[in-house]
Amino acid sequence: MNRVMSHVLVAGGFVLASFCASQSALAQAKIFEISSKTFKDGQLMPKKVANKNAADAKQPNPNCVGENVSPELSWVNTPAGTKSFALLMVDPEGRGGAGVNHWVAYGIPADVTGFAEGEVSKDGPKFVGGKSTQGVGYYSGPCTPPNVQAHHYTFVLVATDLEPKDLPPGLTKDEVTAKVVPQGAASRAKGSAGMVGLFKNPL
Repeated sequence: MNRVMSHVLVAGGFVLASFCASQSALAQAKIFEISSKTFKDGQLMPKKVANKNAADAKQPNPNCVGENVSPELSWVNTPAGTKSFALLMVDPEGRGGAGVNHWVAYGIPADVTGFAEGEVSKDGPKFVGGKSTQGVGYYSGPCTPPNVQAHHYTFVLVATDLEPKDLPPGLTKDEVTAKVVPQGAASRAKGSAGMVGLFKNPL
């Protein structure tokens, strides 16, 4: 009888240990991450995501060779305590290394888990538009010059404990960052995720 009980306890211990290990692995697997069906992280984005010249542009930019179709973006495993997201798209190589902020958005409600392809190429109800380098609150695609190495367009998603309407429209990237991570005060960020899309002018 004692031997049987011993075997039962040992078996139970293995089951408990396996359960704990699986739960631990599951917890570790739940990483806050962003992805896209339009392009793979670290790979070239299609030509359609590049910016286009307005039909009435007085000085068209020959480097804007696309359709300004914003890529599909989605995210999973929102951090606990998140009330809204901020989403930035930055080209660090642009303007001779000064960088170009192609999209600044925030006030994205916590129950939003992504944007369809082309959805943020214009103003929309699911985000508050900031102020990009181009001076608008919606997506502005790449206008990469020809005969240069592919630029690294970095998408950064920040989960915050700010209410969706806490910040007014028209803030720049630096202004949003100062609100989310204020100097000398507690950070309002709950987590961040990012991915990189490359773009090279096909001309």
